[in-house]
Amino acid sequence: MEGVHTHGWRTALAGSQMLFVAFGALVLMPLITGMDPSVALFTAGIGTLLFQFTTRRQIPIFLASSFAFIAPILYSNQTWGLPATLGGLLAAGLVYILLSLVIRWRGPGFIQRLLPPVVVGPVIMVIGLGLASVAVNMAMGKAGDGSAQLVDSNLALIISMSALVTTIVVAVFAKGIFRLVPILAGVLVGYSLSWLLGVVSFDAVGAAPWLAIPQFVTPEFKLAAVLFMIPVAIAPAIEHIGDVLAIGGVTGKDYLKKPGLQNTLLGDGIATSAAALFGGPPNTTYSEVTGAVMLTRNFNPNVMIWAAVFAIALAFVDKFGAILLGMPVPVMGGILCLLFGSIAVVGMNTLIRHQIDLSQARNLCIVSVTLVFGIGGMVIGNDSFSLQGISLCGVVAIVLNLLLPQAREQASLAE
Repeated sequence: MEGVHTHGWRTALAGSQMLFVAFGALVLMPLITGMDPSVALFTAGIGTLLFQFTTRRQIPIFLASSFAFIAPILYSNQTWGLPATLGGLLAAGLVYILLSLVIRWRGPGFIQRLLPPVVVGPVIMVIGLGLASVAVNMAMGKAGDGSAQLVDSNLALIISMSALVTTIVVAVFAKGIFRLVPILAGVLVGYSLSWLLGVVSFDAVGAAPWLAIPQFVTPEFKLAAVLFMIPVAIAPAIEHIGDVLAIGGVTGKDYLKKPGLQNTLLGDGIATSAAALFGGPPNTTYSEVTGAVMLTRNFNPNVMIWAAVFAIALAFVDKFGAILLGMPVPVMGGILCLLFGSIAVVGMNTLIRHQIDLSQARNLCIVSVTLVFGIGGMVIGNDSFSLQGISLCGVVAIVLNLLLPQAREQASLAE
């Protein structure tokens, strides 16, 4: 019994470590989009538990706030408000669930046909690069959309660049588990510096009670917001497949066969829809945590259940929530300069890894149009329904890929 007991403690400790790794990104995403970080902690925990239940505790994976949804959520919040945005996000979770049912029925092959790397790559690049101006504005002490100067620009640059440099140094030079917490390190250095420079005050933290129920928000349904958000789900669904392959590569198991892609996507969809019901950001599988699993060689999925339990518990500590909400804009901006760039690089890497030949007119056209539409902010439609940003890019890339004929050599290779 003694052995079991110590083992349980070890698993719990490993779980708190996993939450520590996921923490920076988990909390940053709701802060940028104007959601409550305490709710995000709660929904990340609930989402992870639902995912582990759906996949019968077979994959050591943790789910939390998805960065792919930042731009659409920012736009949707401004246009329709948070409750309607949550309605759209609930629908996005249902898209995953539908995809999982189609895979159950047709097998996963059709996804490769519909979403080959030449479609996925540029769409992921747009997710990162479309947000570049938000990161830079925040790093210079402005609001994300550049509308207001929140912190003196010189002070802001000192803070944001310190946070950025810390994040880079930790990511590149740190050893062991510390290599996996560059975001957290950047936040800590940036926050401390903001405090020393008098940019941040802790009055709100003092006033907050120790324990409180997070500020849950219930979704409302507006057709325009739902239609806007549904196509956005395509990119994270692809990212999900990549993450499941990645964790499989780490543990040496083929999770696309067992528990099967249909079950992992179903778990992700249920987790995202459940998060929207409480007012939390959409959930996605976290690659940082996959990195931590790789480093610690701890492949026990129960570790993630502990991480989820800790996340839910922390959500109710109101003083902690107040500290998060007080995070100065330049701190986030500095780290986002790296994060959004790295999302774009994942997209670029998708093209490189699959050796997509961009000298072929067909591939060149798909990638070029997708990038310019996305980064330039093309909008198609009218007030009641418009396609733009990532949703527009996803649709355009898929349509171009289906319409433009395959090059002969490629087609013969594929066969």
